[in-house]
Amino acid sequence: MNNCLLMAEIVQAPQLRYTSDNQTPVAEFVVQFPGLKEGDPSSQMKVVGWGNLAQDIQAQYQAGQRVLLEGRLAMNVVDSPQGYKEKQVEMTVQRIYAVGDLNTMPMAPPAAVAVPAATPSPAASRPAAARPAAPATPVTPPPSTPAPSYDDIPF
Repeated sequence: MNNCLLMAEIVQAPQLRYTSDNQTPVAEFVVQFPGLKEGDPSSQMKVVGWGNLAQDIQAQYQAGQRVLLEGRLAMNVVDSPQGYKEKQVEMTVQRIYAVGDLNTMPMAPPAAVAVPAATPSPAASRPAAARPAAPATPVTPPPSTPAPSYDDIPF
């Protein structure tokens, strides 16, 4: 499955165009994200959105905004002017969020995990200074169980 999330900054404002056959709206824009190490140059990537999402992208997002992109990655082979083939990455966006709007991002409910709730003792809820000193008692190891006899195992 090809699905990824990227946080990036929009470098080139989204441009809306339409396909020639059925006039489906398509939004294209360029984003950049910082290099992995300090001193590495930032990387740029073309992002494409289709349909109603394309119209929303063109209306709501502009250059300079930081966004969270969810979608599919693809590698396109392009002939360069120097005569060799070059690979360029492109993302087809399925959802887009402004970074300031992350609180409104729909989230799946947390999975129910059966964790036994620990009930704190009354002594644990009191401050340390108010606890009485516990008398020193010797620590005794738990009673040991006899080792199993492996001679009685039938084969």
